[in-house]
Amino acid sequence: MTDNATMTISELAKAIITLASEKNVMLVLAESCTGGMIAAALTDIAGSSAVLDRGLVTYSNQAKQDLLGVSDDILASYGAVSAETAIAMTTGALLKTPAAQLAASVTGIAGPGGGSQDKPVGLVHFSCQWRGKPAVHDHHIFTGDRDTVRNKSLLNSLTMIYNELK
Repeated sequence: MTDNATMTISELAKAIITLASEKNVMLVLAESCTGGMIAAALTDIAGSSAVLDRGLVTYSNQAKQDLLGVSDDILASYGAVSAETAIAMTTGALLKTPAAQLAASVTGIAGPGGGSQDKPVGLVHFSCQWRGKPAVHDHHIFTGDRDTVRNKSLLNSLTMIYNELK
């Protein structure tokens, strides 16, 4: 297979399904700005039902609280688009999904509005976390329109999951 830096979304998704199947790893996803795109990419691949337990679209702060247990304190102190929230999303996803061993989350500002000087449009935070281990965090400020930011976020999320499974 090609180097993951040059893999397409479908190649990454297929590689994730293959690796997770081989390693008997169940995944859970917590998506905000991607709105289910990661789950859609994975479920496009035959065999995904063996490794994807669920994908939660937690677009609003209330959804992050209700479905993932993200605390009021984290949201009030750091905001929905932050490392702290992305990590709380993976931690919460694992707590709410006993069958999963690996969680991934994404939260960001896809635009065109919603940005600020401190948190510009294109800022996206990512987290992956194995059950019982500390979360891995990444963030980027992507350029481009809403579709571009969301697609770059999808690609980065899949790359993180792939790298965790390798």
